[in-house]
Amino acid sequence: METKTAMQETTTEQAGIAPAPVAKEPTMRLDREELREGWAELGRMPRILATLKLGAKTDLGRVRENNEDKFDFYEPEDPAVLATKGSFYAVADGMGGHSAGQIACEMALKTVIQAYYANPSADVEGSLRVAIEEANSIVYETAQAIAERQGMGTTLTAAVVREGQLTVAQVGDSRAYLLRSGQINQITDDHSWVAEQVRLGIMTQEEALSSPFRNIITRSVGTSQSVEPDILTRPLQSGDALLICSDGLSGYLEPPELAEIMAAHSPSVAAMHLVDEANRLGGRDNITALVLAVRALTPLSMPASGDMPGDSSAEEVGGRPEKRGWGRRK
Repeated sequence: METKTAMQETTTEQAGIAPAPVAKEPTMRLDREELREGWAELGRMPRILATLKLGAKTDLGRVRENNEDKFDFYEPEDPAVLATKGSFYAVADGMGGHSAGQIACEMALKTVIQAYYANPSADVEGSLRVAIEEANSIVYETAQAIAERQGMGTTLTAAVVREGQLTVAQVGDSRAYLLRSGQINQITDDHSWVAEQVRLGIMTQEEALSSPFRNIITRSVGTSQSVEPDILTRPLQSGDALLICSDGLSGYLEPPELAEIMAAHSPSVAAMHLVDEANRLGGRDNITALVLAVRALTPLSMPASGDMPGDSSAEEVGGRPEKRGWGRRK
């Protein structure tokens, strides 16, 4: 059974030069009322209303004893928050023994979401970068402080949809694909040793698939003192569909197969079929699929007041998202 591992740097703490730091509090307080008042003062209202449909599923697979994958999302309903920060979706694939991978991806996703929305800046890329660095510090320092957690980390592929723009942040080898007009493209680069060899022309794609080093990732959240995410922004179109998945899915299905399933079904049903197909083909890893369909992008000609109806609807296989306060979250 294959296990994902990360390239790690030797730190002064690991070398015995300094004592391990005390772990940061793994969660942070998010004062929703204070942020609501602050955003309301900005007076921002969405210029484009994105109508989205979400479906997501994570699965143990057929070999693993525990699931170190996780997905999460946050969909604000307050117009000022929606205009400033947009809606957030992410997949993480943890690594580390003694259930540390589960802890790493849980901590990373919770911290990124809270840090992103706690930052009132309208700079989506900058806010994502800061939030990921905060998550990296928390996971890393927790790993250094607790012997059983050393070496834990996680991939992170996060997407923010704000008005008509998609911003994706990438660390590791989980992936984001964009399906448009029947054509699917991988819009993230894998941070893995074999992917880097392919990009350099040293190894072919076929050689990479059979390489014994294909599970070594070169960037991850929490395994080093700092991390540099790839971040990209591109415009969305009505009819687009986004897939964020762990390598338990992308390792079994080729892009045309992903596109066929996504095009034929609603997001919820597509997520279920994608996971089922990966299991049918072997299921040797945990499998996670998050599918987000852009139903419409509607320009707003005049400011709206109060909550806007129909800003998005979320559908999760296995249960409905719970509405909490001023947003929806899994």
